[in-house]
Parts: sequence; C-alpha cells; structure tokens
Amino acid sequence: MPARIPTPAQIKRWRQYLADERAEAAVYRDLAKRREGDEYAILMALAEAERRHEQHWLDLLGEHAEPAIRPSLRNQLLGLLARRFGSVFVLALAQRSESRSPYATDADATEAMAADESIHEEVIRGLSASGRNSLAGSFRAAVFGANDGLVSNLSLVMGMAATGVGSQVVLFSGIAGLLAGALSMGAGEYVSVRSQRELLDASQPTQVTLLAAPSLDLENNELVLVYLARGMSREAAEHRAAERMGHFSCDCDPSLSLRPENFETTDDHETLGTAWGAASSSFCFFASGAIIPILPFVFGMTGVGALVLACVLVGVALLGTGGVVGLLSGASPLWRGLRQLGIGMGAAAATYLLGLLFGAVVG
Repeated sequence: MPARIPTPAQIKRWRQYLADERAEAAVYRDLAKRREGDEYAILMALAEAERRHEQHWLDLLGEHAEPAIRPSLRNQLLGLLARRFGSVFVLALAQRSESRSPYATDADATEAMAADESIHEEVIRGLSASGRNSLAGSFRAAVFGANDGLVSNLSLVMGMAATGVGSQVVLFSGIAGLLAGALSMGAGEYVSVRSQRELLDASQPTQVTLLAAPSLDLENNELVLVYLARGMSREAAEHRAAERMGHFSCDCDPSLSLRPENFETTDDHETLGTAWGAASSSFCFFASGAIIPILPFVFGMTGVGALVLACVLVGVALLGTGGVVGLLSGASPLWRGLRQLGIGMGAAAATYLLGLLFGAVVG
C-alpha cells in the first residue's frame, strides 16, 4: 500500500504506466514465440523485467489499480505487429519505445527502473543488429532508388512545366526520365556492389599456404610473413609456419596449436547484399518513385492543378520513406520524414525556378 494518498493526476499517470508495462511485456512474449535459443531467453527476460515494473505501479496504486485502462496507441500498435510479424521492424519500434521511457524524469519511478529501460534499448538494438545487417544492402539501394526517383522526376516535371511546354511534353519527359533513371540506377548499383564484393574477396585468406608450404625454403621462410600480414604475433606466426611445414607439433600452448585457418572476420558481404538484389531493388524502387510525379499527367490533368497534385503525392511518399528509415534506425520517424520532405521539395522548387528562368530567356 502507498505511504500517502496519491493525487488524481498521479493515479492517472500510474495507471497509464501500468497499462504500458503490461503491453510491453506481452510484446516481448509474443516476439519470443518466434525465436529460439538465446534470443528466446533474452526476450523472456525482458518480459520479466517489465513484469517487475508492472508490480511497482500495482504496489503504488493499491486499490486504485482498477479499472484498468488501455495502453498508449504506440504500444497497442506494437502489440498488434508483434503478434503477427515479429520482424526487425517490430524490434525497431520496440527500441524506439524503450528510448522514450519517462522514468528517468519521474520521481515515482525508481532509479533501477530507469536504468532497466536504458539497458532494454541496448538489448533490443543488439537483437535487431543481424536483421538490420541483412537488410542494409538491398534496403539502402531501395530507399536511395525510391527517393532519387521521387525527387529527380518531380524536379524534371516541375522544370519542364515551368518552361511553358505542353502537358503531353511534360508527360513524355517524365516517362523518359523514369526509364533512363531506373536503368541507370540499376546498372550503377550492380557495378558498385559487384566491385565492392570483388574487393572484399581479394582480401579473404586462401588455403594456398597449405599447398606451398612443403616447397618453401626453411632458411627464408616467407610463410611467416603470411601470418604476420594477417595480424598474428611473430611468436604465433613462426609457430604456425613450422607446423604447416611439418617440422613439429607442440601442444604446450593451445592457443598456438595447429588448427584450420579460419580467421574470424566481419561478414561485410552480408551487409552489402547481392549485386543483382541491389540492382533490381534500385531499378524497381526508382521506377516506383519516379512514376508518382507523372500520375496526374497520366490521368489527363494539366496545368497548375497537375503540378500541385504531383507535389502532394511526392510529399506524402517522401514522408513515408523518411519515416521508414527513421523507424529502422531507431530515430524519430517524423523528423526523418520531414527532412526527406524538405530536401525533395527544395530540389523541386529550385528546378522550377530554373525552368521559369530558362523559359523567360528562350521566350
């Protein structure tokens, strides 16, 4: 029971905290159902921590705990997604939710609870790391392609319209921009990712040392240089080279004993994605973005009305892509969306002004 009678404002706030803690615990349990091993144990431990927080508010509220209220809209949405998907998007939302905990500034929450919420954010960040890495290559190409299509084709349409040409010319210019840009983006991404993969492959260790070792000169053992170049200490490199050449095998130091040459390296290939995946993502998403500015003209609209509608449609799309980037990065979706909107509309406005100037000079 609380030592003092809580105020109506405290009761309202504590009830909301209670509802949100229950909802967050349910989210972690639902996510755990789709995992196994360590990930399952981690998510269930997070659910148990939220249950402890729930008990804290129950103890403070006492008889005022009822009637129960609904969790925040954010937690309701998170719970709905967790029950049906359990993907990296849900983990990103959970990370964002943990980062916005009010416990650090609420005197009624304990320091341990505030610390728990901070740690929970880092735990979720770690759990979602592999999913973000697998998405990073193709997702980067997709987001970049969509935004480039939206901004470049809107700018093209705005610039052409500002010169005073007919709506049909604007439409065909937009279609030409869509095709040229999509093909260019796809080809560029393929070459870029393929080149990066080839550079990474060139740095990976090979088994050539096993083949060349028997023929090497013992007095000028260049095999030692191979292991030194891979980051071994000189003692370990000399020990490994001697073993590879078959001169001795020593178990006095297990860390230097013979073992397969499997060096632990970061899988940058996974982060890059595949060349064809990046190319197809860039092509499709550029085209999907570039078609939006010309939709009003496709459906027969002309003049200022078509331009205004094109700007509105592109603005909504920019807010959406920016919001998704913010969500997956654990940042504010609204801020990222507004940033994308400002950049896109600024580029379109600049091109429109240049079109007006060009039209005036030519006219």
